[in-house]
This record gives sequence, C-alpha cells and structure tokens, in this order.
Amino acid sequence: MSETEVEIPLDDSATGTVLTAREKRDMQRSQLRPLANRRPELYEEDEYTSEDYERMIAMYQGTMASIEEGEIVKATVMEIRENLVILDIGFKSEGSIPLEEFKDLPDLKAGDVVEVLLEHLEDQEGSVVLSKKKADFMRVWERIRVAYESDQPVTGTLVKKIKGGVVVDLMGVDAFLPGSQIALRRVPNIDELLGQTYDFKIIKLNKRRRNIVVSRRVILENERAGKREKLMKELSKDQVRKGVVKNITDFGAFIDLGGVDGLLHITDMSWGRISHPTEMVHIGQELDVKVLDIDWQRERISLGLKQLQAYPWKDVAAKYPVGTRVNGKVVSITNYGAFIELEPGIEGLVHISEMSWTRNVRHPSKLVSIGEAIEAVVLKVDPDEEKISLGMKQTEQDPWAVLPLKYPVGTRISGKVRNLTSFGAFVEIEPGIDGLIHISDMSWTKRVQHPSEVVKKGDSVDVVILNIDAENKRISLGLKQAEEDPWLRIGETYPINLGLSGKVVRLADKGVVVDVGNDIEGFVPQNQINVPLTFTELDEVIWEGMTLDMTVNEVDPIHRRIVLSVHNIPADQPPKPEPKPEGAEPDVEVVVAEEVEEE
Repeated sequence: MSETEVEIPLDDSATGTVLTAREKRDMQRSQLRPLANRRPELYEEDEYTSEDYERMIAMYQGTMASIEEGEIVKATVMEIRENLVILDIGFKSEGSIPLEEFKDLPDLKAGDVVEVLLEHLEDQEGSVVLSKKKADFMRVWERIRVAYESDQPVTGTLVKKIKGGVVVDLMGVDAFLPGSQIALRRVPNIDELLGQTYDFKIIKLNKRRRNIVVSRRVILENERAGKREKLMKELSKDQVRKGVVKNITDFGAFIDLGGVDGLLHITDMSWGRISHPTEMVHIGQELDVKVLDIDWQRERISLGLKQLQAYPWKDVAAKYPVGTRVNGKVVSITNYGAFIELEPGIEGLVHISEMSWTRNVRHPSKLVSIGEAIEAVVLKVDPDEEKISLGMKQTEQDPWAVLPLKYPVGTRISGKVRNLTSFGAFVEIEPGIDGLIHISDMSWTKRVQHPSEVVKKGDSVDVVILNIDAENKRISLGLKQAEEDPWLRIGETYPINLGLSGKVVRLADKGVVVDVGNDIEGFVPQNQINVPLTFTELDEVIWEGMTLDMTVNEVDPIHRRIVLSVHNIPADQPPKPEPKPEGAEPDVEVVVAEEVEEE
C-alpha cells in the first residue's frame, strides 16, 4: 500500500462488531484527516487551509448529528414529477414523497421549503425515506389531543363514504365518522353530504393505532338541547312559525323549527285529498306552519299547513244549493259509492243507489273510474258533518216517471224472461226495467206450484200491464190475462152429468185433484169416490198418475171450481211411486227472490 492510500475499514475488526451507517461515516471522516494533511493538493490548497477544512468538517459533523430518524426536518423541493416530489434535506442522498401527500399545497413548486418526517436515513437503495403525511399528522396530532382532552369541537370535511360511515379530513388527518353519528336521524343519502364542512366532537383517540373517531350527532344534540330549552319558553299552541322541511315519509314531513322538529301529518297538509306528502312539500323547503299541539314529555310537536288556509266548507250550502248541477272528478271508490272532488277540500258522495235509474249496479266501479270527470246533481248538503250527497242519475229524466203514460194498464206487450223466483218471473219490458209476473197470474186454470212449470228463463212471452207503481219502481204483469179466460165458457164445455176420464194430479186433505184436460183441474171429494175404501186407505188405493172414470156433478165459473165423482177405477194403472225419503230435495228448484239480481 502506498503512502497516499488509506484503508477505510467498514467494521471493527478487533471486536467483530458491525458498525452503524453513522459510525461508519464518522470513522471515514477521522481517517480522511491524515490524507488531507499529506496531500493538500487534492483539497485545493490554494483555496482552503487545514484550519478551514477542519472547521468545515466540524460544521458538517454538527449538521449530521442534528438529523435523527423520526424527527421533522425541513426539506427543499428539488423537482416535481408526474406523481412524485423530489426533496433535499441536506443529506448525501435525496428523498421522494408521493405527490398526493401535497394535496393541501396546490401551488407547490421547485425551491419551496416544506416540513417532512425523516423516517429512515437510507433504504435498500440508499435513498432517504420521507413522509409529509406523517409529518402533518405529528403536527396536527397535538392540536387534536388538546381538543379531545379539553372537549372542544374541531372542524372537518366529509371526504368519502366507507363501510359503516364516512372518512373526515381533520386538518389533513383522516378520522372516522360512524353512520349513526352523522345526524340526529338516519341520513337516507350520505353521498349528498360529501364535501360538506361541519364541526365534530372527538369521541375516541388512539395515537398508537392512529385511530380518531368523531361525532357530529353529539354537537347537534347539544345544540338541540339549547334550542329546545329556548323554544320551550317561546313556543305555544296556535302559534305560526317558520320551518324547513327536514325529512319526508309516507305519512307526513318533519319540519325543523330551529333546533326542534315537528311533524306535519299528511292529513294536515291540505283540505283536499293528496296521496303523498311530496305533492305538497320537498326537502329543504321553507314554509310557515301552525302549531297544533305540543307534548314536551314525548318530545312531539304537531304542525298544520292547511290550517293557514281558508276553511273550504264555510258557506258551502250557499255555494252548492240543492238541485245544482256540478262537475267533479272521481277521487275514491268504495263498495257503497264514489267520492267526487268538487274543489280542493270539498268532496261529495254519489251513493250506489243514485247512479242509475234502471241498472242494478253491483259495484260503483262498473259505472265510474278513478280520475273520471262526471256531472252530478246536489241532493243534500250538511256543512256541520262536512258531507254533500250527489246523484248521477238525476242528470237524466227518470224513465219510471213516464212509464204509466207509456204503458197504461191493460197494455199488451212482449218481453223476455230474465229471472225466476219462487213467487214469480221477472220479464224485461225495456232495457233495465223489469216487471213481475206473479205465480197467481200465470194460468187461469192450473194451480202453479213454481214458475218453471209455465215459463223458462230466456223465453219470450206476451204479457199484459196490470199495474205500475212509479214511486216504488214496481210493475205488475199478467201472463194469463193475455189469453181468454176459459172459465167463462166452462159450463158449455163441461155440462152436468158429463162422463169423462182424468189423471190424478195430487191428493188433498179431503179428496183428490184431477186433470180433466185443457189445463183445467177438478176436485173429487172423498165421499164422491164410489169405491169400497176408507179415508185412511185413500193414499194406498189412489196415487198420482192414476186414471179415473168420473162424472161432472157441479160447475161453478165464479169460484172456478168443478166438482166430480168417481164411478170406476180402471184396472190398468201405472205402478205406485216409491215414497220420497224424509228431507229429500224437492223436484222444483226454488230460487229465493234476494238471490235474483242482474248479472
């Protein structure tokens, strides 16, 4: 080794101890001093003396000694690249920090001096490891700690939404705001709050984990408590206050009265009918409301909006006198009628019975629909009960009023059998207008047990008008009256002592009813059955369907009666029918009148 060469060991060979980077540099400097004395030409001897160089070495060593890892140091911006900022802290190598850590310095440029945290003097590549974000955190942390310990609010900005809450920027440091701590009530859309700046209360602090939890709700609750106390002294029933729509639900809207919320129910928004509160108000809207009720124990305030408007039912009787024709819109349909809106806040009911003169309406929806505009007549007005009765059919002439003139009694008309009941048949004489043929007016001669014995549903029949009751809307028809009464000539057809044969129709209490032809029935008293039998044995000897040989004893056209006597029972007879079991269904279906309605 030449005399100008100096060996610089990188470790302590004597002890075998590995030196740190700082110890290595100090050792190198101490070994360079003799070289500077022996070869001053290498160190620009014309410019520096040995004393100057010693002084510079001492200054450099002092500078190096003042830089420690984990400290905040000043750094000069050397260069700003696409996503990096190159910094010089006066060390042998430069450091870099991501550009995103300088978002609070939008005007950053080369030559600016900033404070950064020296994390490591060298990394694997020999570069200084720096962090502005951590330096800011250390600077801000002390202020945050003081605010937390002194229970003081801090200002922050909502940055981004994360699971369970929102990230808040507190003086450049990220804090967590739980979703339950954003506001007094659940916030439906957190995205609308991003970018907003509010005051927050620090409710949890952990420096080791760098965990900061803040709450806005605590501050709002404190504010509300103060305002509530003030409002309790100022607020009173029937007072008109200004408020802001804070939230909207299906049943109403919550109004902020200045620290305390009140409920504006949907029924107190308008005198008219509304389907949803959004038809009247929107979030953020400022409006005047009236205080309807206050319950401080339950913290409930009821508000009204329609109470600030004129009461629509005032003078309604003068505005809509009985008999007036009105126009309105169908707003609701029930089983018993339809509600018609005449103007906002005033509705009238068209009862199902007032919808048509002739049709048997099963449900109002068969004639009207929601939103349909209709014309009606005012039938009754009750301002105290807020009720108006309307009629649709009254807009047309009542066809029943002209029926007596159109169809005088005795008029012969044709109609179609629409329905049968146990007591008669309904015949349509005009669309929607039916008349009744009573069972007693179906035949001159035959005793009809059920209308189905004479007519069937859908038959076309000729009938005669017997009576029209326009007031009660009833028409009596006669089927037999459309034909000549055969009893007027009964004496000529069935003279006394005439012999004839007939079939047994039924057994009566005191004799037998027989069919003698032409739908004429005769009666054989028990004492006129000239055969050896007793009354108790009558049903064993004579039954329905048997043929009897008889003689006419009496003819009474006035009482419509023919009395016969039996003088022979032919041997050839149909078999006796089996008796029906007790409780068996009748042969003829009986339709109850209440069940017969228009389909």
